[in-house]
Amino acid sequence: MLIYNTTFQVDSAVHDNFVIWIKECYIPETEEGGLLKNPRLCKILSHREEGFSYSLQWEVESSTVLHRWHMEKGAKMGEQLVDIFKDKVIGFPTLMEVIE
Repeated sequence: MLIYNTTFQVDSAVHDNFVIWIKECYIPETEEGGLLKNPRLCKILSHREEGFSYSLQWEVESSTVLHRWHMEKGAKMGEQLVDIFKDKVIGFPTLMEVIE
């Protein structure tokens, strides 16, 4: 199993709206296709004094399935993020393999 993680750097000015959007729009839309599963949204605790950081993790069967999700929905969701939040939210994706 793989974990698809996106770390989001969120400007304080849009923080509340980002959390609402990620919970009410992004996660439900991503779950619809059934390709990414078991979302986990975590607030990253750090020493940064400006803004907030979040990690959104999904379980995904394989890199092929992740690529399919990206082509079908992920690219559109990324564009939506930029349209809504401009440069106030930046996401950094990481693909990780679970070691059993």
